Amino acid sequence: MALPNALAAKLEAVQAEYRVPPHNIDAEQALLGAIMVNNDAYYRVSDFLLPEHFMEAVHRQIFEVAITLIKAGKLATPITLKTYLGDADLGGVTPMQYLARLAAEATTVINAGEYGRTIYDLAIRRRLITIGEDMVNGAYEAPVESRPRDQIEATERRLYELAESGKYDGGFQKFSDALTAAIDMAAKAYQRDGKLSGISTGLTDLDAKMGGLQPSDLIILAGRPAMGKTSLVTNIAFNIAKAYRGEKQPDGTMQTVNGGIVGFFSLEMSAEQLATRIIAEQSGVPSYKIRRGDIRPEDFYKITDAARDMQTIPFYIDQTGGISIAQLAARARRLKRQKGLDLLIIDYLQLLSGSGKKSDNRVQEMTEITTGMKALAKELAVPIIGLSQLSRQVENRDDKRPQLSDLRESGSIEQDADVVMFVFREEYYVGNKKPREGTEEFFAWEQEMQRVHGKAEVILGKQRHGPTGTVELQFDANITRFSNLAQSDRMPEQM
Repeated sequence: MALPNALAAKLEAVQAEYRVPPHNIDAEQALLGAIMVNNDAYYRVSDFLLPEHFMEAVHRQIFEVAITLIKAGKLATPITLKTYLGDADLGGVTPMQYLARLAAEATTVINAGEYGRTIYDLAIRRRLITIGEDMVNGAYEAPVESRPRDQIEATERRLYELAESGKYDGGFQKFSDALTAAIDMAAKAYQRDGKLSGISTGLTDLDAKMGGLQPSDLIILAGRPAMGKTSLVTNIAFNIAKAYRGEKQPDGTMQTVNGGIVGFFSLEMSAEQLATRIIAEQSGVPSYKIRRGDIRPEDFYKITDAARDMQTIPFYIDQTGGISIAQLAARARRLKRQKGLDLLIIDYLQLLSGSGKKSDNRVQEMTEITTGMKALAKELAVPIIGLSQLSRQVENRDDKRPQLSDLRESGSIEQDADVVMFVFREEYYVGNKKPREGTEEFFAWEQEMQRVHGKAEVILGKQRHGPTGTVELQFDANITRFSNLAQSDRMPEQM
Protein backbone atom coordinates (compact mmCIF):
# COMPACT_ATOMS: atom_id res chain seq x y z
CA MET A 1 0.00 0.00 0.00
CA ALA A 2 1.47 3.34 -1.09
CA LEU A 3 2.09 6.09 1.47
CA PRO A 4 0.28 9.43 1.10
CA ASN A 5 2.34 11.96 -0.86
CA ALA A 6 2.88 14.31 2.09
CA LEU A 7 3.99 11.46 4.39
CA ALA A 8 6.25 9.98 1.69
CA ALA A 9 7.90 13.37 1.16
CA LYS A 10 8.42 13.80 4.90
CA LEU A 11 9.94 10.30 5.21
CA GLU A 12 12.24 11.00 2.26
CA ALA A 13 13.37 14.25 3.89
CA VAL A 14 14.14 12.44 7.16
CA GLN A 15 16.14 9.78 5.30
CA ALA A 16 18.06 12.48 3.42
CA GLU A 17 18.87 14.18 6.72
CA TYR A 18 20.52 11.01 7.99
CA ARG A 19 22.39 10.16 4.82
CA VAL A 20 25.82 8.74 5.57
CA PRO A 21 28.70 10.49 3.81
CA PRO A 22 30.33 8.35 1.08
CA HIS A 23 33.00 6.00 2.42
CA ASN A 24 34.40 2.50 2.02
CA ILE A 25 35.48 0.89 5.28
CA ASP A 26 36.53 -2.30 3.50
CA ALA A 27 39.01 -0.37 1.33
CA GLU A 28 40.41 1.39 4.40
CA GLN A 29 40.85 -1.91 6.22
CA ALA A 30 42.40 -3.60 3.18
CA LEU A 31 44.96 -0.80 2.71
CA LEU A 32 45.95 -0.71 6.39
CA GLY A 33 46.28 -4.51 6.41
CA ALA A 34 48.46 -4.42 3.28
CA ILE A 35 50.73 -1.80 4.87
CA MET A 36 51.16 -3.82 8.07
CA VAL A 37 52.00 -6.97 6.08
CA ASN A 38 54.43 -5.14 3.78
CA ASN A 39 55.46 -1.57 4.66
CA ASP A 40 56.41 -0.94 1.01
CA ALA A 41 52.68 -0.71 0.29
CA TYR A 42 52.72 2.71 1.96
CA TYR A 43 54.95 4.15 -0.78
CA ARG A 44 52.28 3.33 -3.39
CA VAL A 45 49.97 5.90 -1.77
CA SER A 46 52.39 8.26 0.00
CA ASP A 47 52.27 10.90 -2.76
CA PHE A 48 48.58 11.68 -2.35
CA LEU A 49 46.99 9.95 0.65
CA LEU A 50 46.81 11.65 4.06
CA PRO A 51 45.39 10.48 7.42
CA GLU A 52 42.44 12.88 7.12
CA HIS A 53 41.29 11.06 3.98
CA PHE A 54 40.15 8.08 6.11
CA MET A 55 36.54 8.09 7.27
CA GLU A 56 37.03 6.09 10.48
CA ALA A 57 38.84 7.92 13.28
CA VAL A 58 40.69 4.77 14.39
CA HIS A 59 41.87 4.18 10.80
CA ARG A 60 43.19 7.75 10.68
CA GLN A 61 45.09 7.07 13.88
CA ILE A 62 46.50 3.75 12.65
CA PHE A 63 47.60 5.27 9.33
CA GLU A 64 49.22 8.27 11.05
CA VAL A 65 51.17 6.08 13.49
CA ALA A 66 52.23 3.76 10.66
CA ILE A 67 53.51 6.74 8.63
CA THR A 68 55.51 8.00 11.61
CA LEU A 69 57.14 4.60 12.17
CA ILE A 70 57.92 3.98 8.50
CA LYS A 71 59.44 7.44 8.05
CA ALA A 72 61.59 6.83 11.14
CA GLY A 73 62.93 3.66 9.51
CA LYS A 74 61.04 1.33 11.85
CA LEU A 75 58.61 -1.50 11.11
CA ALA A 76 54.89 -0.80 11.25
CA THR A 77 53.29 -4.10 12.38
CA PRO A 78 50.42 -4.99 14.70
CA ILE A 79 53.00 -5.45 17.49
CA THR A 80 54.64 -2.01 17.07
CA LEU A 81 51.38 -0.19 16.41
CA LYS A 82 49.39 -1.46 19.42
CA THR A 83 51.45 0.62 21.87
CA TYR A 84 50.18 3.85 20.35
CA LEU A 85 46.47 2.95 20.26
CA GLY A 86 45.88 2.61 24.00
CA ASP A 87 43.09 0.44 25.34
CA ALA A 88 40.22 1.69 23.17
CA ASP A 89 37.21 -0.58 22.68
CA LEU A 90 36.86 -1.21 18.95
CA GLY A 91 33.44 -2.82 18.74
CA GLY A 92 34.10 -5.48 21.35
CA VAL A 93 37.71 -6.21 20.37
CA THR A 94 40.98 -4.82 21.68
CA PRO A 95 43.32 -2.73 19.49
CA MET A 96 45.73 -5.70 19.26
CA GLN A 97 42.95 -8.02 18.11
CA TYR A 98 41.73 -5.47 15.56
CA LEU A 99 45.23 -4.91 14.15
CA ALA A 100 45.87 -8.65 13.96
CA ARG A 101 42.58 -9.15 12.11
CA LEU A 102 43.47 -6.40 9.60
CA ALA A 103 46.84 -8.01 8.92
CA ALA A 104 45.41 -11.53 8.71
CA GLU A 105 42.74 -10.53 6.18
CA ALA A 106 45.07 -8.32 4.09
CA THR A 107 45.18 -8.96 0.37
CA THR A 108 48.11 -8.52 -1.98
CA VAL A 109 50.17 -5.34 -1.86
CA ILE A 110 49.64 -4.88 -5.62
CA ASN A 111 46.14 -3.51 -4.96
CA ALA A 112 47.33 -0.98 -2.36
CA GLY A 113 47.44 1.88 -4.88
CA GLU A 114 43.88 1.18 -6.03
CA TYR A 115 42.63 1.07 -2.43
CA GLY A 116 44.36 4.39 -1.76
CA ARG A 117 42.77 6.05 -4.79
CA THR A 118 39.34 4.78 -3.71
CA ILE A 119 39.81 6.21 -0.22
CA TYR A 120 41.07 9.50 -1.65
CA ASP A 121 38.20 9.88 -4.14
CA LEU A 122 35.62 9.27 -1.42
CA ALA A 123 37.33 11.83 0.83
CA ILE A 124 37.08 14.38 -2.00
CA ARG A 125 33.36 13.64 -2.26
CA ARG A 126 32.98 14.27 1.48
CA ARG A 127 34.82 17.57 1.13
CA LEU A 128 32.48 18.52 -1.70
CA ILE A 129 29.55 17.83 0.60
CA THR A 130 31.16 19.98 3.31
CA ILE A 131 31.73 22.87 0.90
CA GLY A 132 28.11 22.61 -0.26
CA GLU A 133 26.82 22.57 3.32
CA ASP A 134 29.01 25.53 4.26
CA MET A 135 27.71 27.43 1.25
CA VAL A 136 24.08 26.75 2.21
CA ASN A 137 24.64 27.59 5.89
CA GLY A 138 26.57 30.71 4.96
CA ALA A 139 23.74 31.89 2.72
CA TYR A 140 21.22 31.36 5.54
CA GLU A 141 23.28 32.83 8.38
CA ALA A 142 25.41 35.45 6.63
CA PRO A 143 26.03 38.60 8.72
CA VAL A 144 24.89 41.95 7.36
CA GLU A 145 28.36 43.04 6.29
CA SER A 146 28.92 39.84 4.28
CA ARG A 147 28.17 40.23 0.56
CA PRO A 148 26.87 37.32 -1.54
CA ARG A 149 29.66 38.00 -4.04
CA ASP A 150 32.26 37.37 -1.31
CA GLN A 151 30.67 33.99 -0.53
CA ILE A 152 30.58 33.03 -4.21
CA GLU A 153 34.28 33.85 -4.59
CA ALA A 154 35.24 32.00 -1.40
CA THR A 155 33.29 28.91 -2.50
CA GLU A 156 34.74 29.04 -5.99
CA ARG A 157 38.25 29.30 -4.57
CA ARG A 158 37.69 26.26 -2.32
CA LEU A 159 36.34 24.26 -5.27
CA TYR A 160 39.27 25.22 -7.49
CA GLU A 161 41.78 24.30 -4.76
CA LEU A 162 39.99 20.98 -4.32
CA ALA A 163 40.09 20.30 -8.05
CA GLU A 164 43.80 21.08 -8.34
CA SER A 165 45.11 19.41 -5.16
CA GLY A 166 46.17 15.86 -4.41
CA LYS A 167 46.73 14.49 -7.87
CA TYR A 168 47.90 10.89 -8.08
CA ASP A 169 51.05 11.63 -10.04
CA GLY A 170 54.10 13.41 -8.61
CA GLY A 171 57.26 12.65 -6.67
CA PHE A 172 60.39 11.23 -8.27
CA GLN A 173 60.27 10.29 -11.91
CA LYS A 174 62.63 8.44 -14.20
CA PHE A 175 65.10 10.56 -16.10
CA SER A 176 63.78 8.96 -19.29
CA ASP A 177 60.35 10.46 -18.47
CA ALA A 178 61.95 13.87 -18.04
CA LEU A 179 63.70 13.45 -21.39
CA THR A 180 60.37 12.60 -23.01
CA ALA A 181 58.81 15.74 -21.52
CA ALA A 182 61.73 17.83 -22.82
CA ILE A 183 61.33 16.38 -26.31
CA ASP A 184 57.58 17.07 -26.18
CA MET A 185 58.28 20.68 -25.22
CA ALA A 186 60.74 21.00 -28.11
CA ALA A 187 58.17 19.50 -30.50
CA LYS A 188 55.53 21.97 -29.33
CA ALA A 189 58.00 24.82 -29.70
CA TYR A 190 58.74 23.66 -33.24
CA GLN A 191 55.03 23.78 -34.07
CA ARG A 192 54.57 27.30 -32.69
CA ASP A 193 55.12 30.49 -34.63
CA GLY A 194 58.74 31.53 -34.32
CA LYS A 195 59.80 28.12 -32.96
CA LEU A 196 59.59 29.45 -29.38
CA SER A 197 59.31 27.74 -26.00
CA GLY A 198 56.72 30.35 -24.96
CA ILE A 199 53.74 31.94 -26.71
CA SER A 200 54.72 34.12 -29.66
CA THR A 201 53.72 37.78 -29.34
CA GLY A 202 53.78 38.19 -33.12
CA LEU A 203 56.62 40.74 -32.72
CA THR A 204 59.79 39.02 -33.96
CA ASP A 205 62.46 41.03 -32.13
CA LEU A 206 60.55 40.96 -28.84
CA ASP A 207 60.12 37.19 -29.14
CA ALA A 208 63.83 36.78 -29.83
CA LYS A 209 64.66 38.70 -26.64
CA MET A 210 62.13 36.91 -24.42
CA GLY A 211 61.68 33.51 -26.05
CA GLY A 212 57.95 34.23 -26.14
CA LEU A 213 55.64 34.63 -23.15
CA GLN A 214 56.49 31.91 -20.64
CA PRO A 215 53.92 30.03 -18.51
CA SER A 216 53.63 31.20 -14.87
CA ASP A 217 55.49 34.47 -15.58
CA LEU A 218 54.21 37.79 -14.23
CA ILE A 219 55.05 40.41 -16.87
CA ILE A 220 54.72 44.10 -16.02
CA LEU A 221 54.31 46.48 -18.97
CA ALA A 222 54.77 50.06 -17.77
CA GLY A 223 54.91 53.50 -19.33
CA ARG A 224 53.76 57.10 -19.07
CA PRO A 225 50.37 58.11 -20.55
CA ALA A 226 50.26 58.28 -24.39
CA MET A 227 53.22 55.91 -24.77
CA GLY A 228 50.97 53.14 -26.14
CA LYS A 229 50.79 50.56 -23.32
CA THR A 230 47.24 49.50 -24.10
CA SER A 231 47.92 49.55 -27.84
CA LEU A 232 50.94 47.27 -27.46
CA VAL A 233 49.13 44.80 -25.25
CA THR A 234 46.04 44.68 -27.50
CA ASN A 235 48.33 44.07 -30.49
CA ILE A 236 49.98 41.18 -28.65
CA ALA A 237 46.64 39.80 -27.42
CA PHE A 238 45.11 39.87 -30.90
CA ASN A 239 48.19 38.27 -32.50
CA ILE A 240 48.04 35.42 -29.99
CA ALA A 241 44.29 34.88 -30.23
CA LYS A 242 44.36 35.02 -34.04
CA ALA A 243 47.15 32.41 -34.17
CA TYR A 244 45.26 30.02 -31.85
CA ARG A 245 45.10 26.42 -32.93
CA GLY A 246 44.02 23.61 -30.62
CA GLU A 247 43.98 19.83 -30.87
CA LYS A 248 41.43 17.58 -29.22
CA GLN A 249 42.98 15.08 -26.81
CA PRO A 250 41.83 11.46 -26.23
CA ASP A 251 40.15 12.55 -22.96
CA GLY A 252 38.06 15.13 -24.83
CA THR A 253 39.99 18.21 -23.67
CA MET A 254 41.57 20.73 -26.03
CA GLN A 255 45.32 21.32 -26.01
CA THR A 256 46.75 24.53 -27.43
CA VAL A 257 49.22 23.90 -30.23
CA ASN A 258 49.80 27.46 -31.41
CA GLY A 259 48.76 30.94 -30.26
CA GLY A 260 46.47 30.91 -27.27
CA ILE A 261 43.15 31.70 -25.60
CA VAL A 262 43.29 35.25 -24.19
CA GLY A 263 41.48 36.75 -21.20
CA PHE A 264 41.54 40.58 -21.07
CA PHE A 265 40.50 42.57 -17.98
CA SER A 266 39.81 46.06 -19.34
CA LEU A 267 39.37 48.07 -16.14
CA GLU A 268 39.69 51.46 -17.86
CA MET A 269 38.03 51.11 -21.28
CA SER A 270 34.71 49.51 -22.14
CA ALA A 271 34.63 46.34 -24.23
CA GLU A 272 33.20 48.40 -27.11
CA GLN A 273 36.07 50.91 -26.96
CA LEU A 274 38.60 48.09 -26.86
CA ALA A 275 36.93 46.35 -29.81
CA THR A 276 36.92 49.63 -31.79
CA ARG A 277 40.63 50.05 -31.15
CA ILE A 278 41.41 46.50 -32.30
CA ILE A 279 39.23 46.91 -35.41
CA ALA A 280 41.17 50.09 -36.23
CA GLU A 281 44.49 48.27 -35.78
CA GLN A 282 43.45 45.41 -38.04
CA SER A 283 41.50 47.34 -40.71
CA GLY A 284 43.89 50.29 -41.00
CA VAL A 285 41.02 52.76 -40.51
CA PRO A 286 41.74 55.21 -37.63
CA SER A 287 39.51 54.69 -34.60
CA TYR A 288 38.55 58.39 -34.40
CA LYS A 289 37.08 58.10 -37.92
CA ILE A 290 35.18 54.95 -36.94
CA ARG A 291 33.70 56.70 -33.88
CA ARG A 292 32.68 59.79 -35.88
CA GLY A 293 31.36 57.79 -38.82
CA ASP A 294 33.78 59.70 -41.07
CA ILE A 295 34.50 56.74 -43.34
CA ARG A 296 34.34 56.04 -47.03
CA PRO A 297 32.56 52.99 -48.53
CA GLU A 298 35.88 51.21 -49.04
CA ASP A 299 36.77 51.90 -45.38
CA PHE A 300 33.47 50.38 -44.28
CA TYR A 301 34.26 47.18 -46.18
CA LYS A 302 37.69 47.04 -44.53
CA ILE A 303 36.03 47.39 -41.12
CA THR A 304 33.42 44.69 -41.77
CA ASP A 305 36.07 42.34 -43.19
CA ALA A 306 38.25 42.84 -40.10
CA ALA A 307 35.27 42.34 -37.78
CA ARG A 308 34.29 39.16 -39.59
CA ASP A 309 37.82 37.77 -39.22
CA MET A 310 37.72 38.57 -35.50
CA GLN A 311 34.39 36.85 -34.82
CA THR A 312 35.85 33.42 -34.16
CA ILE A 313 39.07 34.22 -32.29
CA PRO A 314 39.25 33.10 -28.61
CA PHE A 315 39.47 36.58 -27.10
CA TYR A 316 37.41 37.21 -23.93
CA ILE A 317 36.97 40.68 -22.37
CA ASP A 318 35.84 41.56 -18.84
CA GLN A 319 35.08 45.29 -18.64
CA THR A 320 34.06 45.41 -14.95
CA GLY A 321 35.79 48.34 -13.27
CA GLY A 322 37.06 48.57 -9.70
CA ILE A 323 37.26 44.84 -8.99
CA SER A 324 39.51 43.34 -6.33
CA ILE A 325 42.38 40.95 -6.92
CA ALA A 326 40.25 38.18 -5.34
CA GLN A 327 37.40 38.82 -7.78
CA LEU A 328 39.82 38.91 -10.70
CA ALA A 329 41.35 35.58 -9.64
CA ALA A 330 37.91 33.96 -9.31
CA ARG A 331 36.88 35.11 -12.80
CA ALA A 332 40.19 33.98 -14.31
CA ARG A 333 39.77 30.50 -12.77
CA ARG A 334 36.24 30.33 -14.15
CA LEU A 335 37.41 31.31 -17.65
CA LYS A 336 40.14 28.67 -17.62
CA ARG A 337 37.71 26.01 -16.45
CA GLN A 338 34.96 26.88 -18.93
CA LYS A 339 36.78 28.09 -22.07
CA GLY A 340 40.49 27.50 -21.46
CA LEU A 341 43.16 30.15 -20.88
CA ASP A 342 46.71 30.69 -22.21
CA LEU A 343 47.29 34.40 -21.52
CA LEU A 344 45.77 36.83 -19.02
CA ILE A 345 46.02 40.64 -19.36
CA ILE A 346 45.10 43.32 -16.80
CA ASP A 347 44.76 46.93 -17.96
CA TYR A 348 45.82 48.32 -15.55
CA LEU A 349 47.13 47.45 -12.06
CA GLN A 350 46.43 50.76 -10.33
CA LEU A 351 42.68 50.30 -10.99
CA LEU A 352 42.61 47.05 -8.98
CA SER A 353 41.87 47.02 -5.27
CA GLY A 354 43.20 44.74 -2.56
CA SER A 355 41.31 42.52 -0.15
CA GLY A 356 38.49 45.00 0.28
CA LYS A 357 39.62 46.28 3.66
CA LYS A 358 40.13 50.01 3.57
CA SER A 359 43.81 50.87 3.75
CA ASP A 360 45.55 54.23 3.66
CA ASN A 361 48.76 52.52 2.60
CA ARG A 362 48.51 52.23 -1.18
CA VAL A 363 52.00 50.73 -1.47
CA GLN A 364 50.97 47.90 0.86
CA GLU A 365 47.80 47.37 -1.19
CA MET A 366 49.82 47.21 -4.43
CA THR A 367 52.10 44.66 -2.78
CA GLU A 368 49.04 42.50 -2.04
CA ILE A 369 47.87 42.89 -5.66
CA THR A 370 51.19 41.97 -7.31
CA THR A 371 51.78 39.09 -4.90
CA GLY A 372 48.29 37.79 -5.71
CA MET A 373 48.90 38.12 -9.44
CA LYS A 374 52.16 36.18 -9.26
CA ALA A 375 50.44 33.44 -7.24
CA LEU A 376 47.63 33.36 -9.82
CA ALA A 377 50.11 33.04 -12.70
CA LYS A 378 51.67 30.00 -11.02
CA GLU A 379 48.27 28.52 -10.09
CA LEU A 380 46.86 28.79 -13.62
CA ALA A 381 50.25 28.09 -15.29
CA VAL A 382 49.75 30.96 -17.75
CA PRO A 383 51.67 34.21 -18.36
CA ILE A 384 49.99 37.30 -16.91
CA ILE A 385 50.66 40.76 -18.36
CA GLY A 386 49.82 43.60 -15.98
CA LEU A 387 49.94 47.19 -17.21
CA SER A 388 51.25 49.82 -14.81
CA GLN A 389 51.54 53.59 -14.71
CA LEU A 390 54.85 55.33 -14.07
CA SER A 391 55.46 58.21 -11.69
CA ARG A 392 55.79 61.79 -12.94
CA GLN A 393 59.48 61.92 -12.06
CA VAL A 394 60.17 60.64 -15.61
CA GLU A 395 59.07 64.03 -16.97
CA ASN A 396 61.63 65.87 -14.85
CA ARG A 397 64.62 64.19 -16.48
CA ASP A 398 66.34 65.14 -19.73
CA ASP A 399 66.43 61.49 -20.78
CA LYS A 400 62.85 60.42 -20.41
CA ARG A 401 63.49 56.72 -20.91
CA PRO A 402 61.87 54.98 -17.92
CA GLN A 403 63.69 52.85 -15.40
CA LEU A 404 62.70 50.45 -12.61
CA SER A 405 62.69 53.18 -9.95
CA ASP A 406 59.93 54.99 -11.87
CA LEU A 407 57.30 52.32 -11.15
CA ARG A 408 54.41 54.11 -9.50
CA GLU A 409 53.27 52.93 -6.04
CA SER A 410 55.66 50.11 -6.81
CA GLY A 411 55.40 48.13 -3.59
CA SER A 412 56.72 44.74 -4.64
CA ILE A 413 56.10 45.11 -8.41
CA GLU A 414 59.79 44.91 -9.22
CA GLN A 415 60.31 42.04 -6.77
CA ASP A 416 57.31 39.91 -7.81
CA ALA A 417 57.60 40.44 -11.57
CA ASP A 418 59.53 37.99 -13.71
CA VAL A 419 59.72 40.55 -16.52
CA VAL A 420 59.42 44.34 -16.40
CA MET A 421 59.02 46.10 -19.76
CA PHE A 422 58.70 49.81 -20.50
CA VAL A 423 57.14 51.38 -23.59
CA PHE A 424 58.89 54.54 -24.75
CA ARG A 425 58.20 56.72 -27.80
CA GLU A 426 60.68 59.55 -28.24
CA GLU A 427 58.51 60.88 -31.06
CA TYR A 428 55.89 61.94 -28.50
CA TYR A 429 58.33 64.11 -26.54
CA VAL A 430 60.04 65.55 -29.62
CA GLY A 431 56.64 66.37 -31.12
CA ASN A 432 55.69 68.39 -28.05
CA LYS A 433 58.75 70.64 -28.52
CA LYS A 434 57.73 71.92 -31.95
CA PRO A 435 59.23 75.42 -32.44
CA ARG A 436 57.86 78.25 -34.56
CA GLU A 437 57.90 77.41 -38.28
CA GLY A 438 60.54 79.04 -40.45
CA THR A 439 63.18 79.29 -37.75
CA GLU A 440 66.50 77.41 -37.64
CA GLU A 441 65.20 75.51 -34.62
CA PHE A 442 62.23 74.36 -36.71
CA PHE A 443 64.45 72.82 -39.41
CA ALA A 444 66.54 71.05 -36.75
CA TRP A 445 63.30 69.86 -35.14
CA GLU A 446 62.07 68.48 -38.49
CA GLN A 447 65.25 66.45 -38.89
CA GLU A 448 64.88 65.12 -35.35
CA MET A 449 61.24 64.20 -36.05
CA GLN A 450 62.27 62.30 -39.18
CA ARG A 451 64.77 60.31 -37.11
CA VAL A 452 62.22 59.23 -34.49
CA HIS A 453 59.03 59.17 -36.57
CA GLY A 454 57.09 55.91 -36.37
CA LYS A 455 59.55 54.31 -33.95
CA ALA A 456 58.96 52.94 -30.48
CA GLU A 457 61.14 51.21 -27.93
CA VAL A 458 60.29 48.36 -25.59
CA ILE A 459 62.88 48.47 -22.81
CA LEU A 460 63.37 45.21 -20.91
CA GLY A 461 64.35 46.57 -17.49
CA LYS A 462 64.20 43.17 -15.81
CA GLN A 463 64.02 39.62 -17.09
CA ARG A 464 64.49 36.89 -14.53
CA HIS A 465 65.43 34.20 -17.06
CA GLY A 466 66.97 36.20 -19.87
CA PRO A 467 68.87 39.33 -20.93
CA THR A 468 67.74 42.92 -20.52
CA GLY A 469 67.99 45.45 -23.34
CA THR A 470 65.93 47.41 -25.84
CA VAL A 471 63.76 46.24 -28.73
CA GLU A 472 62.78 48.70 -31.46
CA LEU A 473 59.31 48.49 -33.00
CA GLN A 474 57.34 50.29 -35.67
CA PHE A 475 54.40 52.36 -34.37
CA ASP A 476 51.59 53.76 -36.50
CA ALA A 477 49.96 56.45 -34.35
CA ASN A 478 46.87 56.80 -36.61
CA ILE A 479 45.73 53.23 -35.97
CA THR A 480 47.74 52.68 -32.73
CA ARG A 481 49.43 49.58 -34.14
CA PHE A 482 52.83 48.19 -33.18
CA SER A 483 54.65 46.00 -35.68
CA ASN A 484 58.11 44.70 -36.49
CA LEU A 485 60.55 47.42 -37.47
CA ALA A 486 62.03 46.98 -40.94
CA GLN A 487 65.78 46.74 -40.42
CA SER A 488 68.29 47.42 -43.18
CA ASP A 489 69.86 43.98 -42.76
CA ARG A 490 66.46 42.37 -43.37
CA MET A 491 65.66 44.30 -46.53
CA PRO A 492 65.74 42.31 -49.79
CA GLU A 493 68.83 42.75 -51.91
CA GLN A 494 68.54 45.41 -54.60
CA MET A 495 68.97 44.12 -58.14
